[in-house]
Amino acid sequence: MPIQVSNITEQDIPGAITCIQQAFKDDPYNHWVFDKTNFSYERNAVSLGIRCRWGMQHALFHVAKDTADNKVIGVACWLPPRSPTAPATWHDWAGDWWLWSQQVRMNLWYGRGGLNAKRYWIWKAQQAAAQAVLWDDEKGYYFCNIVTVLPEAQGKGVGKLLFKHVTDQADAEGKKCYLESSRAVPNMAIYEKMGFELGKEMVCDDQGKAITLYCMMREPRGRS
Repeated sequence: MPIQVSNITEQDIPGAITCIQQAFKDDPYNHWVFDKTNFSYERNAVSLGIRCRWGMQHALFHVAKDTADNKVIGVACWLPPRSPTAPATWHDWAGDWWLWSQQVRMNLWYGRGGLNAKRYWIWKAQQAAAQAVLWDDEKGYYFCNIVTVLPEAQGKGVGKLLFKHVTDQADAEGKKCYLESSRAVPNMAIYEKMGFELGKEMVCDDQGKAITLYCMMREPRGRS
């Protein structure tokens, strides 16, 4: 299967949304943070579309496509490194404001779409606490926010190519990478092969209804 990794374009967004929705259909985090009885694929597609358009300007948002039919078979979104102590730039602030405003408009029109807001904020609080402990490098971290491959394309090296597209850049710059996995098996073993190591188990607990996310770190390779 000939595969090409490139920056996401407007034309790629529908395929990227389909890829993310299919690949995360049975994801443990999704089951925890969304009420499946009220889950709205329509609202979720709008949310993902907003994230994709934000990512074009403010993230490293890539798609992997089968060059035979130009179909999107994998998606990865990385947040670029920024010093933990550096103030937000005007560009970052404007992007965050645009993202927030679009999400507010979406919620007013579509509602929460099954999102459990309480659990979402539990996760965000735990994530901030974990990163406060783990992120101690002034160079910042490449943060893999999303990585997913269509079920029928898994096991063919698509995810590895999506990772390599950014980890090679991180290695060249001498910068670390970070991700959070919602599955210990088989994800952690896969990420370990790409140089990631477990940094912390992050437990998100809502009155006994809990999920564990695995915070993994990658040191740059090839440094003197």
